[in-house]
This record gives sequence, C-alpha cells and structure tokens, in this order.
Amino acid sequence: MLLQGYGTAGPWGWLTLLLVACAAWASEITFELPDNAKQCFYEEIVQGTKCTLEFQVITGGHYDVDCRLEDPDGIVLYKEMKKQYDSFTFTASRNGTYKFCFSNEFSTFTHKTVYFDFQVGEDPPLFPSENRATALTQMESACVSIHEALKSVIDYQTHFRLREAQGRSRAEDLNTRVAYWSIGEAIILLVVSIGQVFLLKSFFSDKRTTTTRVTS
Repeated sequence: MLLQGYGTAGPWGWLTLLLVACAAWASEITFELPDNAKQCFYEEIVQGTKCTLEFQVITGGHYDVDCRLEDPDGIVLYKEMKKQYDSFTFTASRNGTYKFCFSNEFSTFTHKTVYFDFQVGEDPPLFPSENRATALTQMESACVSIHEALKSVIDYQTHFRLREAQGRSRAEDLNTRVAYWSIGEAIILLVVSIGQVFLLKSFFSDKRTTTTRVTS
C-alpha cells in the first residue's frame, strides 16, 4: 500500500487526485508540489518483486523536478535532477519500505503539478486457471485479448490526458503573456500619443509668441 510522507511540503502535500489503486499495487497520483518543497512516498515491497516508477511534470516553470528512489537500507537506486518525465524499472533486492521523493527545492517561486505511476508486481491472471497446462477456451482467449487491449487503451488515455493538461497549461501561460504584452503596448501608445500632442502644441505656442513680438 502506498504511503505518503510530507517532507518539506507541509499541508500543501495533500494529494489532489487519486486515480487508480488496483490489485497489483499500481497507483497513479497527481499532486501539487510547491516551490522550495519536497514530497516523499513510501511503499512496502517484497523481495523479488518487479516495480516500475514513471513520472511527468504537468504544469509549472520549466516542467522539471528532481526525483530520488531509495531502498530500505538507504541505497540510492535512481536519482535524476530537473527531469520533465522519466521511467525506471527495478526488482526489489530485499523486503522493506522503499522510498521515492520528488523535490522542487531548486525553484524559488514556481510550484509544480506532478503525476506519477508506481506499479508493484505483475497483474493477477484474468482467470484463476489461466496458467494451467491445457489451452484456454475460445471465449477465455477472447476475454484475455480484450483485457490486454483495454489496458493499452487506459495507458493511451492517461498519456493523452497528461499531454492535453500540459498543452492547456502552456496555452494559458502564453495567453497571459500576450495579454500583459498587449496592455504594455497600449500604455506605450497612449504615452506616445499624449507626448506628441504636447509637442505639437509647444510648436504652435512658440510661433504665436514670435508673431506677437514682431507685430509690437
């Protein structure tokens, strides 16, 4: 079962979205990681179990985060700095609590939204007798094929949802910058227009003064 540690994130480390928790100990979680914060998770794993950690930064800054994975003895199995996304597969060398952390401590004022998928072990067979010596029936084979196809569909849907969320974040950021730039240009045009009006008035005022002096 996946456990959450607060690290330096404090109350901001609460999970915002719990997507899936299935029999194979697969967890997909999206959470907020504030600036100058660190968020850790813990998982009890049995020796010999194959595990996969996959993560991606959805929003925030340059879409990068530090990731670190340690075994029960504190030995670092995986460590990457400022990665946008990555995947790491390992086999547990011993029983115990494995720890993986995401850090945004290098960021001064930008918070991130991070998605990760942590899979522990293999999916259980669709049928209890699937590993039997005899062949599966035609209906059982069809069910297994449909099951595998549906898992692929779920993976693709998750991937495209993440891409869509990241694209929306980039579009909103670009829209904000364009809006600020447009406001700045409007202010500059207004200042230049007012300056031109005063400049032209000063020209006519000087001419009128010169004419008056010549007449007198």
